[in-house]
Amino acid sequence: MNAPEAVDRTALLLAAHGERMPGAGNESVFRIARALFDRGLAAEVAVGFINGLPTIRNALEGLTARRIIVFPLFASSGYFTRDRLVQLLDEANHQTREIRVLSPLGLDPGLPDVVVALARQTARKQGVAPGACTVICLAHGSRRNSASREATELIARKIESKGLFLGVRIALLEERPFLAEAAASVEGPAIVVGLFSGEGMHGARDAPRLTAELGRDDIVFAGVIGGAPGIEDLVARSIGEALRYSATYL
Repeated sequence: MNAPEAVDRTALLLAAHGERMPGAGNESVFRIARALFDRGLAAEVAVGFINGLPTIRNALEGLTARRIIVFPLFASSGYFTRDRLVQLLDEANHQTREIRVLSPLGLDPGLPDVVVALARQTARKQGVAPGACTVICLAHGSRRNSASREATELIARKIESKGLFLGVRIALLEERPFLAEAAASVEGPAIVVGLFSGEGMHGARDAPRLTAELGRDDIVFAGVIGGAPGIEDLVARSIGEALRYSATYL
């Protein structure tokens, strides 16, 4: 995406995990990119995936700005954000442009509010008072790295501190507690929120499937944070602050 006239000399790159499976359009990532471009935050806005097209290299090579802000649409500062993304950026940055990688989406202090809004909206659609529901934050998790679990626990604590729901739990895909374990401790209705940025295998298949396999009509899947109302505002706020910071050094 390129503006007719340059807004500034800093470009924006949204980096996500992506998905190559048939039917995975990674649409929520592109939707966020379009929203950011429409707001005029930067003259150039690109999307790049670690596992999908366009690649991180494709996206970076398509940008002309000397300074590039990278926003990782990841749920934590784990392997893909801290190691793999940085490696791919280094390999593709032949022109030695200035690249600044921001904190990932999952660590944004405003994310719990987005999760709360999505859970409350889903509860009302089900005809249930939010205060009578338990929220289950479902994330990836990892047996090799604690970053995903820690980020999920932090989000859950912040949501719980608001006192808007009956309870808050976490569930993980690759380590305990799994969704079935978390749900077993819940009495009454629950809302499962996927802490995933896109509609890849985990967000579009695993999370809804695991929720359905619980066999409980009172536990519903709300969707993933990448498609939640207000997520564009959250990302725009973080990027806007970074761009204002960069502008002082132009």
